[in-house]
Amino acid sequence: MTIASFFIRASKAINNHPFCSGLLLLCTVSGGGVVALSESQSEAQRSNIEDHQPRKKKVVVLGTGWAATSFLKGLDASLYDVQVVSPRNYFAFTPLLPSVTCGTVEARSVVEPIRNIIQKSKGEIKFWEAECVKINAADKKVFCRSNIENLVGSGDFSLDYDFLVVSVGAQVNTFNTPGVKENCHFLKNVEDAQKIRLSVIDCLEKAVLPSQSEEEQRSNLHFVIVGGGPTGVEFAAELHDYIQEDLINLYPTVKDKVKITLIQSGDHILNMFDERISSFAEQKFRRDGIEVQTGCRVLSVNDKEITMKAKSTGAVSSVPHGLIIWSTGISTLPVIRDFMEEIGQVKRHVLATDEWLRVQGCKDVFAIGDCSSINQRKIMDDILDIFKAADKNNSGTLTVEEFAEVMDDIILRYPQVEYYLQKNHILDLRVLWNDPEGNERKEIDIEGFKRALSFADSQVKTLPATAQVAAQQGAYLASCFNHVDLCLDHPEGPRRFSGSGHHMFRPFRYKHFGQFAPLGGEQAAAELPGDWVSIGHSTQWLWYSVYA
Repeated sequence: MTIASFFIRASKAINNHPFCSGLLLLCTVSGGGVVALSESQSEAQRSNIEDHQPRKKKVVVLGTGWAATSFLKGLDASLYDVQVVSPRNYFAFTPLLPSVTCGTVEARSVVEPIRNIIQKSKGEIKFWEAECVKINAADKKVFCRSNIENLVGSGDFSLDYDFLVVSVGAQVNTFNTPGVKENCHFLKNVEDAQKIRLSVIDCLEKAVLPSQSEEEQRSNLHFVIVGGGPTGVEFAAELHDYIQEDLINLYPTVKDKVKITLIQSGDHILNMFDERISSFAEQKFRRDGIEVQTGCRVLSVNDKEITMKAKSTGAVSSVPHGLIIWSTGISTLPVIRDFMEEIGQVKRHVLATDEWLRVQGCKDVFAIGDCSSINQRKIMDDILDIFKAADKNNSGTLTVEEFAEVMDDIILRYPQVEYYLQKNHILDLRVLWNDPEGNERKEIDIEGFKRALSFADSQVKTLPATAQVAAQQGAYLASCFNHVDLCLDHPEGPRRFSGSGHHMFRPFRYKHFGQFAPLGGEQAAAELPGDWVSIGHSTQWLWYSVYA
């Protein structure tokens, strides 16, 4: 028997022996040392060991916007089997989209491929460029369809999940106005911004054709923006600067025929800002020659005219246009509307979640970003349970000391209480104990307890659909996913007043860092924490420092 055949037979014998974990053979042949190591585990045994390893929970993320990207950046992907589905394979820095429309910022500067982002994660994250068309919460499955053109084979597929993170964003709200979808531009993504830029140039090229009459030139050069919110105002400012600083030098024959009109249904533009900012923006636009029409509602749009109605007089008028930008808020995507109908949220405009961003009615589905809204629980709904929890001796009354013991949990569970205290500059909780005449009391009963906290629910606020909110929600949810095991044993949330123990996590709490409104001409307005309002050139430099 040769040496080679000896080792082959020895290896087989060792592998087939059930009790040998490994055997090291040492032999000396003609003065030379031979070392052989045989592993005893067969393929079947290895497979059996792998089968007993705990399976990672599947997390499916829908979307690649602010909320989803923030979630993916913060998530420890090594703990889960993470899969991302989105019709866009990039993340877009949406606050700069109005600047992309006029070339102030190039499109490539505001996008980052999503695959670059997920490659930086701790674990593996899979990405599929497709659109979710249906969510089946009962079977924990999502159905998707690829939107890639000229795809060979089927682009339809489904994914199972243990946890679903819905962050698909929203679509532009047209209010079912006739002709809007067919004749207006929207500004929701990079492709929209690039189309607008080309359309602006096309309007100028049409106007300089020798066959155009003066009336036709003015029609082609009438740019209409519907919606006086931050996006509409910033685009109007960018377009004005673009025309005045660049285009009139290229098209000097029509420079006096360009007109920009901003239509707003409310009484003022930027009405979500401080009134000082709204007033300043309106005055600046008038100085720049931008016509601001407030209190007007658009009735219909066609390829040549836009028809609107003045709320104050009821007068209906139609004006010709060359380009219309529609920026009037957001509405729910069809896939979310179908999902809401499935889970019994038909009467709502967006997905309702609890304070932990979990979709109400779905244990393992979370929603973040523009597609959802937190349904903050009111303190008066739990006032009896809170009173019982604080009344340890069952006396039917509370002392200040008893109330102080649960106050931290109340503020953590019901943020409207903290907002109420801050708004009314209440530093000493005993102020809440005073009777209607302002006299101090040592104890209060349930009715007095209700009166003390009854005004707090008036401070419940709906968070705005902004990138700032979405990013904070994504980061918060990622932190919760990362600390599930730790918080199972050591809950960090507030006390459960209607039961025992504590909530696993602290509720989501939004922290507002302020908001900007670029107004063109190297000027901007800002509303910052602490009721601080800044307007002018210095604010523009502050805006540059934030977004640079």
